[in-house]
Amino acid sequence: MSIWFCKNLGDAMLAFQGVGRVEDAFQSAYANAECPDDAAVFLRHESGRLHCEAKVYFSPASARIAEVLGAEPCKQPIEDGLSLLVGSPAAWSVLFPEGD
Repeated sequence: MSIWFCKNLGDAMLAFQGVGRVEDAFQSAYANAECPDDAAVFLRHESGRLHCEAKVYFSPASARIAEVLGAEPCKQPIEDGLSLLVGSPAAWSVLFPEGD
């Protein structure tokens, strides 16, 4: 099983700058190359200590970007509640095949 990465961007109401940094880093990494279907970053709003927190999950193929942004290794997230932040729409079927 490959390693995923997670970064907590903090309060979801204030996370727009962090989300922008993730989008910019991902787009820069693939500026001159086609993005592979297994390279993606997903976003989920999760209940935090006081506020809803925005967390981004980097697929294993996005590990280099995750490490540059200070994300920590984690298990593969469950699909429920995730939204694709950046990457190919095909990432859904590649990273979350039905029946797994």
